[in-house]
Amino acid sequence: MQVFRTISGLRDNLSTHRIRGQSIGFVPTMGNLHDGHLALIKQAKETNDIVVCSIFVNALQFGLNEDWDKYPRTYDSDCAKLDQSDCDYLFFPDDGEMYPNGLDTQSRVICPTMTDVLCGASRPGHFEGVTTVVSKLFNIVQPDEAIFGIKDYQQLAVIKRMSQDLCLPVKIVAAPIHREADGLAMSSRNSYIKKEERPKVKVLKEVLELIAQQIKAGNMDFIKLELEAKKRIQFEGFRADYVTISHSKTLQPAAIDDRQITVLGAMYTESARLIDNISICLD
Repeated sequence: MQVFRTISGLRDNLSTHRIRGQSIGFVPTMGNLHDGHLALIKQAKETNDIVVCSIFVNALQFGLNEDWDKYPRTYDSDCAKLDQSDCDYLFFPDDGEMYPNGLDTQSRVICPTMTDVLCGASRPGHFEGVTTVVSKLFNIVQPDEAIFGIKDYQQLAVIKRMSQDLCLPVKIVAAPIHREADGLAMSSRNSYIKKEERPKVKVLKEVLELIAQQIKAGNMDFIKLELEAKKRIQFEGFRADYVTISHSKTLQPAAIDDRQITVLGAMYTESARLIDNISICLD
């Protein structure tokens, strides 16, 4: 695996593959890689000749009092994992390379839909930071495909919409949620979970599964289902951020005649914010 710290260096090397007609798959990350990230690399490798991974902890998507400064930086172990996963290139820029004119005057990419609900309501400005950095990374790498995990369902939906609106020539590919043995969705922030909390955090997945089962059985009292799920999370000692039954494409509250539904949830442990989702088709 070759590592590049500069945009020009990466572009020069990728141009040789384009000349040969080789396809390029891209997996953007913030590092602290786990098996879920490596599954994305594997998936990208199956459908592309060359795979590029990026590691960049993007300050633009972190709000005040969030964890940008303490977000785990694990470059050496990340490189070892990528090497073993047959990744071809790692793009590892610093802040100056990505934002040469500074964050305050950086041009922004704004998606006006789906960004002020769910995680966007809890993290104002977050998705503006995501769409800005992802559009920059797409312009830098110019991949044929970009692979994103479904765990970050709202992020995936926003990036799909942004790419469509801006006519970006990138195929956005969704990858299944990779889970721990107890069902917890893998996340770089799982390392924040305290030992005494760990046996109980599976409640998030459990309440989403229960809602999905109830809906499939014909229970369309969405407000009651959401409320009961939040109470269950609170009973286990956590704080629910949201539990929402949404239209899978628009992320607006689901109507009783919607056939494509996604149940999304977020909750706070003492030191971590966890998210998960389950999609169902009623056709």
